[in-house]
Amino acid sequence: MKKLFSEIPCLTGERVALRRVPLSDAQHLRALTENAEVYRYLPTFLFELKYEEKEDVVRHLYDECLRTSLILGVYLENVFCGLAEIYGYRAPLHKASVGYRLLQEYWGQGIATETLGLMVRYLLEETDVEIITASTMLENQASARVLKKNGFRHIAHAVPENWGFALPTLTDKWIRTGAADRTRYRFQT
Repeated sequence: MKKLFSEIPCLTGERVALRRVPLSDAQHLRALTENAEVYRYLPTFLFELKYEEKEDVVRHLYDECLRTSLILGVYLENVFCGLAEIYGYRAPLHKASVGYRLLQEYWGQGIATETLGLMVRYLLEETDVEIITASTMLENQASARVLKKNGFRHIAHAVPENWGFALPTLTDKWIRTGAADRTRYRFQT
């Protein structure tokens, strides 16, 4: 079993690849972060929002950021379409959390479902993670459907969390454990 954050994997699915974000994709990252609709259901303190210059974000994704989370680019036919993140790793509990965000033009195409499936399989089969959690704003029904399609169970409703807004954000809590679908995805490391 690999220790989480000990490597930067390349995860390949039927249509989607999750891999290191190169500096050449900084302009695509800017398009993602500048779309208020994309970030409507996300915390205000995500790493890609930390630096004004997106080149600086990319430069620090795999040193500074890698201490607490693993952020991979989501690619459809080698075109950047978003970010996938594994964060909140708790080694003693064998637990990590997941999230993703896609450019708006890629919504509703099954990309989020495949992206999450790749992360789940990688975590459960390639690392020591046994418990995967996720949080969604109550209003984010699209992400709730993606989580359900990937075997997550809804375990708590309207839990207040600090997402960086003036008031606590009410969230739904999700959990996934056990083996993932072993036949749909392959990995290259």
